[in-house]
Amino acid sequence: MNAILALTKKELKVYFNSSIAYIFIIVFLAKVGWLFFRGFFLLGQISQRAFFEFLPWVFLFLIPAVTMRLWSEEKKMGTIETLMTLPVTETQTVIGKFLASFFFLLLTLLLSSVLTLILAYLGEPDFGVIFASYLGALFMGSAYLAIGLWVSSFTENQIIAFIVAVAISFAMFILGESIVTMALPQWIVPTLQYLGLGTHFSSITRGVIDSRDVIYYLSVIGFFLYLNVLNIKKRS
Repeated sequence: MNAILALTKKELKVYFNSSIAYIFIIVFLAKVGWLFFRGFFLLGQISQRAFFEFLPWVFLFLIPAVTMRLWSEEKKMGTIETLMTLPVTETQTVIGKFLASFFFLLLTLLLSSVLTLILAYLGEPDFGVIFASYLGALFMGSAYLAIGLWVSSFTENQIIAFIVAVAISFAMFILGESIVTMALPQWIVPTLQYLGLGTHFSSITRGVIDSRDVIYYLSVIGFFLYLNVLNIKKRS
């Protein structure tokens, strides 16, 4: 546990000692703030639903930008060899990197809750739905993080890691959408809907935290972290 915490702190310091963290947070808050208030004044409703509707698409590009360097930079700089000689396992290293990006994501979402405070000042929003939606956003964002971290372990080129992570995340997000399933046999539709990241996120944003959605996200996160460990072990 101490090794994981040490690795997590190290990665967080790398984030905030460079411009990556600040650029990500500023771009994220500016983008979601503009999109939210643009729709808010048009609809005139005390609701944060519009914010959570476009959040997956904002995450789709910004989260791979955060994860693309986690392994790629280690390979490019040659520090991965040094990292592998430390008294830590591949599993601890992967978990440490994931936790660092997870806490960074959590901080970013907490900063966006200013929008919730504005809604509370203007009226009486449904805080239960908002809380569930933020939890769903954290789960979905964590799944994107796990995918991006895994992809980053294959290449030292950060641009390639970014593009591939976006492509895989996008494919998993729309997997259960009607645009994908409408031309397919009906017997396979329920399976694709269950496998789609977007389907479970939409379910949680209705205000109901179903254990099936939680288990799904934890399974996706665990699966890609496991693949990441296997890939790093192969390199070792």
